[in-house]
Amino acid sequence: MRYFKQLLLILTLALSSFSQAQDIPARPKQQVLVNDFANVLTKSEANALERKLLDFYANTGNQITLVTVKSLKGSDASSFAYEIGEKWQVGKKGFDNGIVILFKPKTSESRGQVFIATGYGLEGAIPDATAKEIVSNEMIPYFKQGQIYEGINQASSVLMGLAKGEFNHQQYAKQYSSKGGSLGFLIPLFIILIFSFIGRSRSRGHQTMGSTGSSLPFWMLLGLMGSSSRSHGSSFNDFSSGSGGFGGGGSSFGGFGGFGGGSFGGGGAGGSW
Repeated sequence: MRYFKQLLLILTLALSSFSQAQDIPARPKQQVLVNDFANVLTKSEANALERKLLDFYANTGNQITLVTVKSLKGSDASSFAYEIGEKWQVGKKGFDNGIVILFKPKTSESRGQVFIATGYGLEGAIPDATAKEIVSNEMIPYFKQGQIYEGINQASSVLMGLAKGEFNHQQYAKQYSSKGGSLGFLIPLFIILIFSFIGRSRSRGHQTMGSTGSSLPFWMLLGLMGSSSRSHGSSFNDFSSGSGGFGGGGSSFGGFGGFGGGSFGGGGAGGSW
């Protein structure tokens, strides 16, 4: 009886795994790097991103594929992205240098989800913590505003820079840390100057905010705050390679020969909004 129960458990697990595998989109016969099954990108956006990823592949051999789906069908985003990477064999065999960006749009009934899955060969350049930072810094702020392409495009630029070694994950983390630090320094200064302005206004007979002298630092600081806020944004300005920075013109839409046998170890991170 005990052996029967063990056999039943094994069969149940196998069927569950098979069922999940059935939910994963089949690798398209005409393989491309941008697979917009959820139709969240315009044709021009999909074409621009496809060319960008193709140029990157032509210059480095690393493969980044975007897969958007309407539903995860009960699976968690990490397992779904990992299964796509394994089933589609994203990356080159022996190098395992593939990345899967999985995107599920937000609906009235479910939260939006995104996950970056990395192949074995890129886990050193893009650790899980860095993948999480990319999702939080580059993607979700745009997604919350309905700017799907912008978030995916910005994240892909950072992933490319990390994979190419243009900068490392410590430098990426430091860049955002320094931006946060500079903004944190301005906030208490802003408060101090407000109270200073109020105090001087009272002592001078309730001067108006439009008078010269005391109001100048206040408006200068507002400008600095706005400038700092805009520079922080959701873009990695110092290291961003832009949407066309990886091409030598040698790649075309017909230049992608297909996924090459890469393997995934479960690395990566995601988020929701």
